[in-house]
Amino acid sequence: MDVAKQVLRSEGGARGLFKGLVPTLAREVPGNAAMFGVYEALKQYMAGGTDTSKLGRGSLIVAGGLAGASFWSSVYPTDVVKSVLQVDDYKNPKYKGSVHAFRSILASEGVKGLYKGFGPAMARSIPANAACFLAYEVTRSSLG
Repeated sequence: MDVAKQVLRSEGGARGLFKGLVPTLAREVPGNAAMFGVYEALKQYMAGGTDTSKLGRGSLIVAGGLAGASFWSSVYPTDVVKSVLQVDDYKNPKYKGSVHAFRSILASEGVKGLYKGFGPAMARSIPANAACFLAYEVTRSSLG
């Protein structure tokens, strides 16, 4: 609650609590669609059909890791835009919005600027999603 109070005071009221919401939604919706689509498609490919119940843990780990990679590969520039908007100074903003931030980064740093931190994001995402999807499948199968 203390953080919320501080944001309300220093970031222009309730609007400050929602800073970066538009690019967050623009990242999450297509990113999750890609991730879950790739995960299910890879499971079916590795199973040789739609019955994926007999897949081993190794296959689930590979499918989960690649699914996580597909999330970030499909939406990473949107995450960069979200991040710069969230840390932008409220009183003296550098960016007018998502499109302005995107264009500014592209103009000043080129396409490379839209992929700052991509390597570490992938290094985190692949094992994290591999573990997460494996845990989901193991839990699901143990519950019946």
